[in-house]
Amino acid sequence: MIFLSYFSRFPIPFLLSLLIVSSSVFAEEADLQTPAPPSIAATSYILLDYNSGKVLAENNADAKLAPASLTKIMAVYVVFNEIRNGHLHLDDTATISQKAWATGGSKMFVKVDDKVKIEDLIKGVIIQSGNDASVALAEHVAGDESTFAEMMNQHAQRLGMSNSHFADSNGLPTENHYTTARDLSTVTRAIIKEFPEFYRWFSQQEFTYNNITQHNRNTLLSRDGSVDGVKTGFTDDAGYCLVASALRDDMRLISVVMNTKSPNARAAENQSLLNYGFRFFESHKVFQGKTSLAEARVWKGDEKNLAVGLAEDLYVTIPRRQYGDLKTAINVDKNILAPVQEGAKLGTVNVTLKGELLANKDLIALKAVPQGGIFRRLYDSVAMLLGKSDDSK
Repeated sequence: MIFLSYFSRFPIPFLLSLLIVSSSVFAEEADLQTPAPPSIAATSYILLDYNSGKVLAENNADAKLAPASLTKIMAVYVVFNEIRNGHLHLDDTATISQKAWATGGSKMFVKVDDKVKIEDLIKGVIIQSGNDASVALAEHVAGDESTFAEMMNQHAQRLGMSNSHFADSNGLPTENHYTTARDLSTVTRAIIKEFPEFYRWFSQQEFTYNNITQHNRNTLLSRDGSVDGVKTGFTDDAGYCLVASALRDDMRLISVVMNTKSPNARAAENQSLLNYGFRFFESHKVFQGKTSLAEARVWKGDEKNLAVGLAEDLYVTIPRRQYGDLKTAINVDKNILAPVQEGAKLGTVNVTLKGELLANKDLIALKAVPQGGIFRRLYDSVAMLLGKSDDSK
């Protein structure tokens, strides 16, 4: 009552104008734009959402730069593929060559003629950034390092890393050896997706071999509990580099900074990118993969209806507080004729936000539908000729 009596002192036109101004202020607050990314002191950087692949910030992300030990991310990706294909096992042993032992830079401290388990060498590469371990793995997998580098290049091309070329397994300076921030985010995303059982090693903060304990150089692992990888690098050519990944509330981001001025700078710049992404964006799974989203009418098949869906989960990344503006559209093809193979493209799924297309994915057949018998084919031929959309048989 006191509240109402207070406002009763003012004339109606004044109160109406007050309401209009207040509404305008609230509308402006609701329509606030996502701020620009922070200023990052690095020659090249990129920040992307792992699930959707959406780039949230970037600068010179396709610049071809010396990667230093970030090379080892590509190297272990090759090794992980060899394990998955059954060509290599974690408990296999590699014999350390003179070349591996003599490789300069950071070391795992293996000795010539030592027989070292593959698992230990992988940890030596990931956690200790051992150049000797990288060469030992390369020689064991491919016979020599140059052949292993060719394997790295083949996998890089398969992943779409079109601005990368690797000439060694460890990242020590050599001619024609380069990659980009974007390409490094690509291979990092592939490792997390394809090899979750091995990715956990990237969060390990120390590893002991030959009675020597070394700590992971990724200081974000101890500074930020959400960070669980990935890899540091440094040479005079490359500067201080870091690929980082963090998981907060089911949203994973990957950040890459290349050629910063110090170890503290590479950590701080990655932290700034990650904080920006988590603060101003959110990731949503819009549709579950391998799940029926609609029924497609199949003509001349031994079944009339076919479940269609997506090959994999569909995620989108959007500015915070805009989830309610998302719109989806499922478009199923017409006049689908049997036989239909499982996985055949039968339409599209579109996701938009305020008229902007965020995702366009193929609808696929979730199972095969063989051709029907002669009577079914004849009946459907007549039905299609007459323009019928369905029948009761």
